[in-house]
Parts: sequence; structure tokens; C-alpha cells
Amino acid sequence: MNRDDFARDDYNALSDSDFRDLVRRFLAENHPPEIRHPAKRLHWEEAGPWYMILAEAGWLAPNWPTEHGGMGLTPGKQLIYVEEFEKFGAARTPDHGMMLLGPLLINYGSEEQKAHFLPRILSGEHIWCQGYSEPNAGSDLANLRTEAVPDGDEWVVNGQKIWTTLAGDADWIFCLVRTDKTGKKQQGISFLLIPLDTPGITIRPIINLELDDEFSEVFFDNVRVPKGNIVGEVNQGWTMAKNLLGFERIFLGGPRQASGALNKLRRLGEHYGLLEDPPFVRAFTGFRMELEDHQAIFSRVADKLRRGERLGAETSFLKLNQTSLYQRITEYGLALMAEEGSHLEPLEGSNDLAMPTQFLNARASTIYGGTTQVQKNILAKAVLDLP
Repeated sequence: MNRDDFARDDYNALSDSDFRDLVRRFLAENHPPEIRHPAKRLHWEEAGPWYMILAEAGWLAPNWPTEHGGMGLTPGKQLIYVEEFEKFGAARTPDHGMMLLGPLLINYGSEEQKAHFLPRILSGEHIWCQGYSEPNAGSDLANLRTEAVPDGDEWVVNGQKIWTTLAGDADWIFCLVRTDKTGKKQQGISFLLIPLDTPGITIRPIINLELDDEFSEVFFDNVRVPKGNIVGEVNQGWTMAKNLLGFERIFLGGPRQASGALNKLRRLGEHYGLLEDPPFVRAFTGFRMELEDHQAIFSRVADKLRRGERLGAETSFLKLNQTSLYQRITEYGLALMAEEGSHLEPLEGSNDLAMPTQFLNARASTIYGGTTQVQKNILAKAVLDLP
């Protein structure tokens, strides 16, 4: 790959059409064909080469400012980037560092933390996972019990995290920990960065419905972490956590999942010879119109984020709308397959036709990143002014 073929000082100076063509050409010339249209979330050993290709080209962080090594794309260009990656069937890389931690450090991290961690995310030296949920603190995240107690120049961490995506592939975990048990439960939480090779950490895989170990439990037994690994102020992590959840819900509320499922549905229609069948055309067109509406809303929210404006309940609406559409597309696709949808192996060995695994993933999409019930409560309180 010749990086100069795709590098630009200002990608936003390109017209939308020219930028779309550039993304398509980049994917066609650089994406590893063996992991195109993956049927499940890939581990580092599978997706790592693609991560490094993106890193080498400077295409790993479309949402980061250019001064921190990102592409600095406007919301409109970001949407094109996401659309073309989905249409192509590009594999998703282990992206917690790039999508979640990176933007948080850019906004809240010290200069030393930015200088140390951001380049290592971009180079692939540090792969991150997220330590938020706990066995009794998932949707009620403020009820978390993993604690960090000061001891000299270190924090001593004890507790457990669960549903930690790709923890077995990660080098570091960013965690919410309780550093003060007095006062309101939201007020004693801090944001801590922990290397996963620290003594006292145990990672235990969880096998999901797809018979994959995408998730893990992470246990902390007297884990000692330098005090300088706190991001922002001690006991002020809840504000950052909410903003990070906002980033995550924007990502989860983006068109990526529904768009990918709709592309698979179109391929199923081709496979079964239904592209001119009226019931299929009506259903597919309806889903496509809903997706177009969602993309327009997503673009407006992303534009607010880019301008540095504070986001509110709209991130909850995005997640609700996208995950509902994602589920309905995969439900229709699975019904279309009839008895052929009863097993996890893709039709004819083609990941283009792997709707059963998409269906299972869509079941979980209304749980992770904040359940549907929690999102509705947020909207009821913040928008409808209900108690």
C-alpha cells in the first residue's frame, strides 16, 4: 500500500462524491479479502492486520482531530466513511481505544496522558477494553461496587467487571471505580486506566449464543495502579462516564448495524430470486426509507458533536431507533430463510448470507450500551418531563 495515494491534508476539502470514491478505492485496494463480511465480531488475531493497515494509512480514527492523528472528518464525511465501510462489508476492528477512550482523553486527559496513550492507540501498541458493567450494576451503572482505595502513590483495586468485550485481546482496560463511598452514589466514582498484565487481574471468557467468547468477566484482586492513571479529577468520573456513554450511544445509534443488516437482506433477496417479488420489495423499501431517515437524524446529532455542543437525550433516541430497526431487519431476514435460518453457518459458506448470527447479535443490541428500558426512561424524563 502506498499511503500517499490516500493521504490528504484535508479530506473535508473533497466533494462528497470524490471522498466516497476515495473510500471505495481504499477499501478495494487494502481490505484483507479473507475477513470481508465477517459473520461475528473478530478477535485481534483475525482483525489485527486490518487495524494495522488502517493505522499505517492514517485512516484508523476518522472521528479524531488531525492534531491528534485522526482524519478530522466532518459529520457528513464520517457518515460517508461509515456507509462505505458497511456496504463493502469491512471487518470491525477492536475499536474501544479509537472510538471511546481516545475522544475522552482528548477532552479530559492531561497533556501527559494524551502524549502517552493516543499515539499508542493509533499504532496498535495498546488495545483497549471497557470496564463498566458489573454483575449488579449494568443498567444501574452508578451502583457499581468495584473500588479503588488510595495507598501511597497507588490505587488498590478490588472488584469485578462483566460483559467486557474482547477483554482477552486487550492490553489495557479503562474502568469506572468507586473512590468514595460517602454521599450520592454518582459522586464517588473515578475513571481509571489499568494495564491488564498487572498482578491480581483474572480474565474469564463468557461463551455467548453464537458460541463465541466475545465477552469476558474481569476480576481485580488487590490490583495496584499508579495514581497518575486517573483521568480528570478523583471522584469526578461520573460526568466523564456519562459523556463516554453518549459517545458510545452515538456509535451504537449510528446507521452501521442496520445498514449492514440491510445489505445482507438485499443479498438474501438476490439469493432467493426475490428482488422483483412485491412483498419483498415493499419490506425492503420500507426498511431502506427508515434507514435513510435515521441517517439524516444521525448526521444532525454528529454535527452538534463536531461543533462541540453538549448532547442530551438525542443519543438515547438514536440508540432506540437504530436497534429497533436492526432487530426488525434481521427478524424479517431470518423468517425469509425459513428452515435454512435454523443454524449458525452461513448459506453456501458466504458471510454475505450470514443472517442468523446477525439476528442473534441484534437481540443483544437493545441491552448493551444501555437497555431499551433505560433509554426510554431517559427520554421520558428529559424530553417529556415525566417523573
